[in-house]
Amino acid sequence: MEEKKLDLNSIIGFALIFGILIWIMYQNQPSDKEIAAEKAKKELVQKEAAKKAQVATTVANVAAATPKDSVQLSALHASLGDFAYSASLPSAKDNFTTIENKLVKIVIANKGGFITEATLKNQEKFRKGSGQLVSLIKDNNSDLNISLLTRDNRSLQTKDLYFEPTVSKVGDNQIVSMRLKAGENAYLEYKYVLKADDYMVDFDLRSHGLNKVLNTSKPLDLEWNLKAIRNEKGLAYENRYTETYYEYEGDKINYVGQGQNKEENPNKVSFVAFKQHFFSAILLTKTPFESAKLHSNNLVVDAEKDTLFTKQFKANIPLAFTNGEIDYKMNWYLGPTDYTLLKSYDRNINKIISLGWGIFGWINMFIFIPLFGFLSSYIAYGIAIIVFTIIIKIAMSPITYKSFLSQAKMKVLRPEINELNDKFGKDPMKKQQETMKLYNKAGVNPMAGCIPALIQIPFMYASFQFFPSAFELRQKSFLWADDLSSFDQVVKLPFHIPLYGDHISLFPILAAIAIFFYMKMTSGDQQMAAPQQEGMPDMGKIMKIMIYVSPVMMLIFFNSYGAGLSLYNFISNLITIGIMFVIKNYIVDSEKIHAQIQENKLKEPKKKSGFQQKLQKIMEDAEAQKAQQKKK
Repeated sequence: MEEKKLDLNSIIGFALIFGILIWIMYQNQPSDKEIAAEKAKKELVQKEAAKKAQVATTVANVAAATPKDSVQLSALHASLGDFAYSASLPSAKDNFTTIENKLVKIVIANKGGFITEATLKNQEKFRKGSGQLVSLIKDNNSDLNISLLTRDNRSLQTKDLYFEPTVSKVGDNQIVSMRLKAGENAYLEYKYVLKADDYMVDFDLRSHGLNKVLNTSKPLDLEWNLKAIRNEKGLAYENRYTETYYEYEGDKINYVGQGQNKEENPNKVSFVAFKQHFFSAILLTKTPFESAKLHSNNLVVDAEKDTLFTKQFKANIPLAFTNGEIDYKMNWYLGPTDYTLLKSYDRNINKIISLGWGIFGWINMFIFIPLFGFLSSYIAYGIAIIVFTIIIKIAMSPITYKSFLSQAKMKVLRPEINELNDKFGKDPMKKQQETMKLYNKAGVNPMAGCIPALIQIPFMYASFQFFPSAFELRQKSFLWADDLSSFDQVVKLPFHIPLYGDHISLFPILAAIAIFFYMKMTSGDQQMAAPQQEGMPDMGKIMKIMIYVSPVMMLIFFNSYGAGLSLYNFISNLITIGIMFVIKNYIVDSEKIHAQIQENKLKEPKKKSGFQQKLQKIMEDAEAQKAQQKKK
């Protein structure tokens, strides 16, 4: 058999066949676009698989942790289609978003979508130089939660669910949108907007696309809790001014009160303020809440013991649906309780600062705050208090003069009044009538000394409201006082004295000494001017007791008060002593007063006032009735 050989034609044939195969393979190769599409398809399949695995893991973990949360997550799957969609997002982790300006730093958590830290950058705790910044919200002392009720009446808590953050910036405004998603177009959103150099944060709370899965027949229940962190040196003093305020029914302002488990249930609420003496966290709304349940509980059991928190605050607020959705335009104020700053927002929140009611508040708003604000803008705060006190006392010196002049006139008439007491000692009614005739004839009004003194009382009370609320005094030093808003400790005691404390403050001691000399100086004239009336308490003895009681009370109660108030009282009494000394020794002349009274007696008696006529008529009727009873 002949052996076959590989000839040239065979080689050419194999080459052509191999070339054709290469060409066919090249023509059937997928394009770059087709390769990318296939790759994307594979990645999508992988993501969906990972998503399902993550949701399954989350459900398994939650179920293993707490049966309650497992039920909630199951309810989400069953009722909302997939609110657990949020738990499958890359953002569903314990991550945080920070926004800040020159004044405040705010940290917002993915879990719950609420603020976990609000720190004031320019304010220090306890004392200046402590290095610890004031934080209104920190270390889980506050939370915000909304109970979501599904159509099959299952409840979900937003504080346990994850929100997806989106951060943006418009001009100087920093914007954080936190969305709790049930799908791409179904979510609950918290939107925060922080402006430059502002403590007020815009806060929009709204839902989108949830009207088909939520039970809209009932309002959503919003709950805001906050434990007030101690920030000041004087615990008891700070706690006294830490409380919940709220605005309701238009522009009415009220507070929940001190003590254990205090509660109020106002309607038409436009803001809720958790006030911490010099700092406040306030929730404001442009659409008033229909109602609110506000609760306050005192956490300071023993003021002698150090503590981190002063009060526990809670607000329960129903959020009404509008066309099946939630939509509220709100604000958070997280900053100082400064009257001027709060008033600048024109939202009535400055009224959370107690300036006193009626005339006391008017004195503070229209005299004390503007005057002290003007002075303190040019001079140091301690000097400003002294100048402020001098201005107030000089402005009131005419009233002091009128009061002292009346006492001098009564002192001149004292011998004649004593004669009437001796003459009509057994007939009090007749004695009173003759005394009134003597006053009228001499042109002396016995009430003239009381009225000027009464006029000064509102200014004194207004000062007790103004100085404890003056934020500008916080951590401002003067002489030995390192903080005019707190006590000026000069000696730390190794023990605690009931009512007094564990330290010695110097300004209250100086104020007590000044008030002692003032009362010593005026008590003698008052005793001589005021004749002893039968059946009435002995004013002389009362004044002698008050000379010693008033300074002791000043020492006890002002030892833990702010040094600014004690400084004001010290300077005020010191100036009053000086004014009284000048009036007594250089202005009022007893001999001239006596001569004027004698001259008045020779003139026709002045026509009696309506009050005097009524008083005389009452006495005459009483005298006539008494005479008639004797005849019987």
